[in-house]
Amino acid sequence: MPTALLSVYDKTGVADLARSLADLGWSLVSSGGTAKAIDDAGIAVTDVVEWTGVPAILGHRVVTLHPKVHGGILADPTNAEHRADMDAFGITAIDLVVGNLYPFASAPGIELIDIGGPAMVRAAAKNHAFVGVVVDPADYDGVVAELTADGALGDATRRRLARNAFAHTAEYDAAIVTWLDESDEPPTAYDEVLPESIYLSLERAQPLRYGENPHQAGARYRQVGATSWWDSMTQHGGKELSYLNVFDTEAAWRLVQRFDAPAVVVVKHANPCGVAVSNDIGAAYIDANACDPVSAFGGVVAANRTVTVEMAEPLSAVFTEVVIAPDFEPAALELLTAKKNVRVMSAGAPSPLPFDVRPVDGGLLVQQPDEVVGRSDAWQVVTKAVPSHQQWRDLEFAWTVCAAVSSNAIVYVKDGQAFGIGAGQQNRLDSARIAADRSAGRASGGACASDAFFPFRDGLDAVAEAGISAVIQPGGSVRDEEVIAAADEHGIAMVFTSQRHFRH
Repeated sequence: MPTALLSVYDKTGVADLARSLADLGWSLVSSGGTAKAIDDAGIAVTDVVEWTGVPAILGHRVVTLHPKVHGGILADPTNAEHRADMDAFGITAIDLVVGNLYPFASAPGIELIDIGGPAMVRAAAKNHAFVGVVVDPADYDGVVAELTADGALGDATRRRLARNAFAHTAEYDAAIVTWLDESDEPPTAYDEVLPESIYLSLERAQPLRYGENPHQAGARYRQVGATSWWDSMTQHGGKELSYLNVFDTEAAWRLVQRFDAPAVVVVKHANPCGVAVSNDIGAAYIDANACDPVSAFGGVVAANRTVTVEMAEPLSAVFTEVVIAPDFEPAALELLTAKKNVRVMSAGAPSPLPFDVRPVDGGLLVQQPDEVVGRSDAWQVVTKAVPSHQQWRDLEFAWTVCAAVSSNAIVYVKDGQAFGIGAGQQNRLDSARIAADRSAGRASGGACASDAFFPFRDGLDAVAEAGISAVIQPGGSVRDEEVIAAADEHGIAMVFTSQRHFRH
């Protein structure tokens, strides 16, 4: 008679599985809450304490850590020495282990670090040539079907289940390491900001239509145990998402959250091509789209307020890949979902990112996320001209937008509306000229943000030529005095932030 050992945290379907195994003539061994669930279902089960003859000790820290358990799981029935040991110590072979672990990341603590469970799962996975191991309730039906049809699990099935088991314990261990790496106090030394090691356990959460190009496969992966706004969002209409849809939507959704006033962001190829704040969301969209309507074609639109009919009507006239907002008025939702190709999404705010990572040969390039802060004591007026109240508001707005633009980045704004965005150029002068061309004089009298210092005065001269009256930049160039002098010549107010926002 084959023997199954069942010990699970997630008890979904475990009683039904136990009943199916019993009906197939299997002997069942279990422990704790799992044994109770099986017994309560009226299914014969032997408690592991009775199986081993040793009670649970040390406050249940030791229950299944016993030779009769692990010997039964790890035994090779084709090995004569193993068979002799089993006979000598009264060890019965265990043919199937069903086990899954507490989701440690959800509520970590020392007493919730399981030892016996991972040990059983790993032992069964190691000996998968002779033992089946099931960690996912979604596999129960398939296992029962194969046992019913063939009387045993095939080699391929056992290998697949063993792979899933090791992934399960790896995820569990990674959650523990992450918790132990955390400190109650914020790190003070630069060397302590990033941990010595990073253990990532990722699971494929969402297959995508394709990658950056149709010939590339793409998928969104999720950190195991993490809470993601992507997993709780609702897509009301439109096609499945592609890689670039996800990439651009993430960028737009994070940027729009940085504004307190009603705001709309339009993103194309990971860069904002329109940003505006206003008294109502409909006006914010009109202003955001007006920044660069050519680039807005086929873009992603994000709003930080409920989308109204007043916003949806002009938006529906523009080809848009994704529209995302906290909510939609019913009439606005009906209007937008009538566009069959528009992905309409409502979602909660994104969580802060723990790291910024990029792949490099042999590993990852890791840094802290770039934190964008508003006006602070570090900001310093360095020119004779001092920003007015409205200029300060525009400088803060431009600085926030600029931090989300690929470097070298120049942003021209006026009255809470972006008019010219120069992105991703190899030199700052070209970015300033592109921003001026896009603004076409509409930012005259407004503000400019630069994500890094002006290395020469030519960039500042280009800004002045565009009619800009206030500039915000990090400072820190060996030619700062030359640039400040140019600003004074043009009557421009200039603020140094002492913080750069490169985004390659």
